[in-house]
Amino acid sequence: MARALVRRESAETEMHKSAEKRKTFVYTKKKGYDVTRNPRLNKGMAFSLEERLQLGTHGLLPPCFIDQDVQLLRVLKNYDMKTDDLDRYVFLMGLQDQNEKLFYRVLASDIERFMPIIYTPTVGLACQQYGRIYTRPRGLFITIHDRGHISTLLQNWPEKDIRAVCVTDGERILGLGDLGCDGMGIPVGKLALYTACGGMPPHQCLPVMLDVGTDNEKLLQDPLYIGLKRRRERGQAYDDLLDEFMKAVSDRYGMDCLIQFEDFANINAFRLLTKYRNKYCTFNDDIQGTAAVAVAGLLVALRITKTKLCDHTIVFQGAGEAAMGIADLITMAMRKEGLAEGECLKKIWMVDSKGLIVKGRDHLTHEKERFAHEHPHMVKLEDVVRKLKPTAIIGVAAVAGAFTEQIIKDMASFNERPIIFALSNPTSKAECTAEQCYTLTEGRGIFASGSPFDPVTLPDGRTFHPGQGNNAYIFPGIGLGVTACSIRHISEEIFLTAAETLAHLVTDKDLSEGRLYPSLSSIRDVSRKLAAKIMEYAYEHNMATLQPEPSDKEEYLKSLIYSTDYEEFAVDSYRWPEDSMTVQTCKL
Repeated sequence: MARALVRRESAETEMHKSAEKRKTFVYTKKKGYDVTRNPRLNKGMAFSLEERLQLGTHGLLPPCFIDQDVQLLRVLKNYDMKTDDLDRYVFLMGLQDQNEKLFYRVLASDIERFMPIIYTPTVGLACQQYGRIYTRPRGLFITIHDRGHISTLLQNWPEKDIRAVCVTDGERILGLGDLGCDGMGIPVGKLALYTACGGMPPHQCLPVMLDVGTDNEKLLQDPLYIGLKRRRERGQAYDDLLDEFMKAVSDRYGMDCLIQFEDFANINAFRLLTKYRNKYCTFNDDIQGTAAVAVAGLLVALRITKTKLCDHTIVFQGAGEAAMGIADLITMAMRKEGLAEGECLKKIWMVDSKGLIVKGRDHLTHEKERFAHEHPHMVKLEDVVRKLKPTAIIGVAAVAGAFTEQIIKDMASFNERPIIFALSNPTSKAECTAEQCYTLTEGRGIFASGSPFDPVTLPDGRTFHPGQGNNAYIFPGIGLGVTACSIRHISEEIFLTAAETLAHLVTDKDLSEGRLYPSLSSIRDVSRKLAAKIMEYAYEHNMATLQPEPSDKEEYLKSLIYSTDYEEFAVDSYRWPEDSMTVQTCKL
């Protein structure tokens, strides 16, 4: 209740405070090594002499005083000495464990450079090697044995004001499969982007691993594996754990605490989303976040093809979480253009491991049945593309090279501007490369990928900058917008709003360079604009619980954004508060 009152005190007052010149002081009861070993408090050699004396760190640090700019220079020089991406990942995660503000200052200095290291594709390799590179715990680990005690485990987490939780059970990490507890790198990386790309304070974000075991035989035999060495729990015991977890999180942190589901297997992802979406503030990034970023790319492609979405026929390579999520959002966008539901579905075809999904095929799930059409069964994607002549193909099955040379050439033969989205992660699982797409279509292909590709220059001198359909364009803005106005339930319309907003932010200059998404260097601005649009939608449809409604939503959001600047420590005779750390903002 206290938290709710504080958060709703007055949106307008907070907005006006942000416009005034402020200075932030930190009050803490910690002393000496406890300060220098706490990543949220630590400033390294940037502590002033007065702070060192009062905090008991004098003598524990070298005598030189070095500001954050010089610290950044030191980090970048050390980073440049690393020989491979996994070493760079380990180095950056070590910095996050030592000095939080400096870590995010580094990311902000060149987000395009560092995102592929802390997120896809390197985070996939890091998860595969997690037991070997593990040095220090980050996040909360809840096991199947903790049923009945999850609320107690949450109390062990030191932060009380949690606004966003990212949770996984590690069963389907990217396109790499069941990595069990080693999949913790995903929620850690996702929430780092909540801060780096969305500006949410990192202490308000909690990564969670639900360790219910693993069916990965290699991990079960690995002495360095950090999780439970047992087969995956399924059935009622699994569901009971999830039910208890959702309730415990909402009881402790509020019904408006965002819970993001990440990398759950198909068998659980859809049913858990259906089960919880109208009860808690939750979404599944693999289903809904991927859908929003893919649909945004398609909406931008329409500016190139000069068509409407309902004019297109789309074939999916894959029929799992991502494919279903994208297809559902495409259907919603087509309905918005005026096409009837049944006609929308006829525009979408799916190919899974058994071939084209058609009516009468055995063992179709409820989700797949919706997109099954009357058509002879076909096994090979090449044959499907040649027969259906789609205007767009979207790969989300993590089958490397699925878009063969023949498929790409066929797409170019019956489309002036073929749309080819190779969205599977990591890069090693991409359906085709950017170079293959642009070369085989003679530069006419409209390309997007899940992981980054370098620019491609064709023999005629044209250079294309591949669009990366990165969920980081969506989920940080969703998280910021949803938490900023305290939305209790996240509707599908919010993701379509995010997709439309993201598409609108792509400039004509971006299009001329082959980009379907804004430059990653502008991603903080993108996230803030997405968040503002989500807030507008939420207040218009009576979904927001924060009152009164901020009149200038972007300015209000700016007042919430995390700053990488060091705060000053209060070094006077104030009585220490009960919390180990309190931040107080004062006008100068």
